[in-house]
Amino acid sequence: MRDAVVRRARAAVAALVLVGLVVAPWVVDDYTTAILARTLALALVGVSVALLTGVAGMPTLGQTAPYAAGAYACAVVGSRISDVGVVQVAVAAAAGAVLAALTVPLVVHARGVIVLMITLAIGELGVTVLGRWRSVTGGTDGLAGIAAVRPFWGLPPLASDQARYLYALVVVATLVGAVLVLLRTRAGLLLRAARDDETRLRASGHRVPLYVSGAHVAAGALAGAAGSLLVVAQQYISPADFGFDTSALLLLGVVIGGTASVGGALVGAALVIAVRDWLFGVLPGHAPLVLGVLFVATVYLLPSGVIRARGRLRPGAAPAPQPDPSVGQEQATVGELRR
Repeated sequence: MRDAVVRRARAAVAALVLVGLVVAPWVVDDYTTAILARTLALALVGVSVALLTGVAGMPTLGQTAPYAAGAYACAVVGSRISDVGVVQVAVAAAAGAVLAALTVPLVVHARGVIVLMITLAIGELGVTVLGRWRSVTGGTDGLAGIAAVRPFWGLPPLASDQARYLYALVVVATLVGAVLVLLRTRAGLLLRAARDDETRLRASGHRVPLYVSGAHVAAGALAGAAGSLLVVAQQYISPADFGFDTSALLLLGVVIGGTASVGGALVGAALVIAVRDWLFGVLPGHAPLVLGVLFVATVYLLPSGVIRARGRLRPGAAPAPQPDPSVGQEQATVGELRR
């Protein structure tokens, strides 16, 4: 009964947030609308980070690499082949997935801090390549003058900040919904089981490297699709959009929002972008300090993240019955898979 009430409450909150996002362009100014469109792109990358970090148990600092691959693929396609949004999103997602697939051998057998270091190296190598491959990427000057996108064939180009924002919102909502459905399938259970007790899952005959590889490629496709949204929002991209600071902000947002929560990744990304873009104008030079304080406060006060914190007990409430300490979460997950 209580679980049903909680689910209905969460669904109601999600619906209210979605309504607020839809009406936002008519409430705020054009500058804020443009920031919101870029925030949606980064939030989608944050979902890919949460998919790897919280669900697959692979913390990453390298999702800016498929993010950049998708953005530049979209920019090239938009300038030379097609200005249709569906085509650009598909091409960007494919570019991100291909890059992720090429890096699978480097990360599939690594865990923990080693994954962080490998993915960080991949991200920094990607930025270096973007800065030197001037014939395709424009080098450090970036690519400008990208044609405005049309959502579908026969529709006019998106000429206003409001239209571009709503387009990004539809794409993000569609892809996030697909991720939520995927995580409720057997594939999602397998990923969580691999995260909780990889040794036991291997012993039961499951091919854990295959599952982790699939998650890595899927996360790359998400990040690549997000790159296409960045192109739509800015109509300009450069290697500076995909540097280490972006990787750090994405991981920080996922930790703040809740590593195992897709909604937490969205909330966390929104928080860190708000601090970086809005407070930078109010408190020039102090945005990194505010981000650091926000991160420390979250770790100490909400160790499971903003979203997961809703399930904590109220002061004075009776504690819930605790399971046998010898039975870990991984046993419940693997048992559910067996059933």
